Order: sequence, then C-alpha cells, then structure tokens
Amino acid sequence: MAEKIILGIDPGTTIMGFGIIKIDGKKMSFIQMNELDLKKYKDHYTKLKLIFERTIELIDSHHPDEIAIEAPFFGKNVQSMLKLGRAQGVAMAAGLSREVTITEYSPKKIKMAITGYGNASKEQVARMLQSTLNLKSLPKNLDATDGLAAAVCHFYNSSKTIGSKSYTGWDAFIKQNEKRIKK
Repeated sequence: MAEKIILGIDPGTTIMGFGIIKIDGKKMSFIQMNELDLKKYKDHYTKLKLIFERTIELIDSHHPDEIAIEAPFFGKNVQSMLKLGRAQGVAMAAGLSREVTITEYSPKKIKMAITGYGNASKEQVARMLQSTLNLKSLPKNLDATDGLAAAVCHFYNSSKTIGSKSYTGWDAFIKQNEKRIKK
C-alpha cells in the first residue's frame, strides 16, 4: 500500500470536528486534529458556507486521498437531523468538488472500529485514539477526536467496505443514488 492521507470529519452545525492521519504501508501516524467552532454564528446558511470553505481549505492544504465522514445518526429531533444532514452534505460536496473519494461510516461503526464497542462514549473513543496514536493530550471538546476517529476507522476498514458508502465524484454519487433521486 502506498502512502496516503485520510481526512476524517465529524460534521456539525455547532462544531465540526476533523482529524488527519497519514498512512505509510500499514503504519498510521497523526498529522492534525482540530475543530471549526460555529457557535457564534446564528444564521444556518453562514454555518454551511463556513463548513464548505473550511473543508476546501483542509483539502487544498493537506491533499487527502480519501475522506471519511460520520453519517448522521437517527434521533428524535427532526430539525436537528435535518441540520446535521445539511452539514454533512456540504462537507461531502466540498470533497466531491475536489474529486476526493468519500466514505460514510455510522457512529456505531466508528466506535466499534476504535474501541471494539459500538456504544462507547466520546471519552472512551478519545482515550483509545490517544493511546493508539501516542497523542500527548486531548482537546477540550471531543468533536476533534470524533473527526480523527472517522479517519482511523476508515484506515481500519480500508480493505473491507461493508456498511459504508463511497463516492468518487458527482457521477458516482448520482449513479449510486439514482433510485432516490428519481422519486
């Protein structure tokens, strides 16, 4: 396996977490993790624009070969789910516009890949990442580690893509979602 960069994104309209890892053969190393804090912006459209711009910025500066993104979980609050889905869609659109392959993972699949337990807490996931990647410290908010977890999950699952969806560009996205689009 050649060297590659994976960008992991935990989309959100309050905080978007992201993490970047480098793969060299079977060796994984930490590059960066951080978050985009959107709390101070009241307008939802401004938040979406900033998510798109920050994702483009990350792609243009780190040149990831692949993006792993956490899929929205199904909760009871429909408005929150809709906003989360939009945030995810905007991050995906940024990746697709730069022709970066995108793979979605459910929150349970990410937790399972990192900790071996699909209902692990954010703290458990963060501590496991800290141990695996030899991180000196953890961020105050764990949205950044959630983004990093998506990238690590993708590395662990790179040879098996069951339970995840990948898109290599707009054409692939449309082809894989034709039935839903035509409705």
